[in-house]
Amino acid sequence: MAINEEIEWWDYDDAEEMAEAVAGDIQFIIESAIDARGGAVIALAGGKTPLPIYAILSEAKLDWKRVTIIPGDERIVPLGDPLSNVTALAKAFLPKGARVIPIVPTATADYKAAGRSADALMQDLHWPLDLCLLGVGGDGHTASIFPGPDFDEALNGPKERRALGVMPDPMPADAPVARVTLSRAAIVASASVMIAVTGAAKRKVIEDAIAQGAGSTYPIGRVLADTELPVDIHWAP
Repeated sequence: MAINEEIEWWDYDDAEEMAEAVAGDIQFIIESAIDARGGAVIALAGGKTPLPIYAILSEAKLDWKRVTIIPGDERIVPLGDPLSNVTALAKAFLPKGARVIPIVPTATADYKAAGRSADALMQDLHWPLDLCLLGVGGDGHTASIFPGPDFDEALNGPKERRALGVMPDPMPADAPVARVTLSRAAIVASASVMIAVTGAAKRKVIEDAIAQGAGSTYPIGRVLADTELPVDIHWAP
């Protein structure tokens, strides 16, 4: 099936309207997983764009103690660092009783070892994920799948590898650190995949990436290419 048939765009008037809708969709996914097997495991995106989504979602009347949350990617920095994705997730959801797991519990100079540690941790979680919420950067990266020496491994590594350490090249100016990221295989295996982005520039990047298909110059295009799973892209100006 052509990838375009697997992707559905949801357009909103503004970011606030998008946040309400995406939070509602995530709440439904969590409720469905809890009903089905007594728990939910979700991966959430870092960055500033999804923070309003998390503020709304955290107010949902859910059995939060049955919810496990991991970041879809993490910067290799100490917990509490402003660059730490899990720190923002913990602030939103730990007070509600959710289990928020740092995939990089300690900063280390050996980013490959950090990736192996995160992968081992994820082997203990229920799999596949019930949801993977992705963001997309202006350069087309998603999670922390960046061009660089680990790009091919992130895209084409063994299917059983759920996470790995990556060294972006060039290094992003806003967060010039090594990362741990979910692999493409882990992302596309998720029961639900959602993307939430704002701005015309990112929309064009995603549209171009989808059109380019498996040969895309953008990481998001490579992640989405030939996916067998419907993907919902939520966008606001």
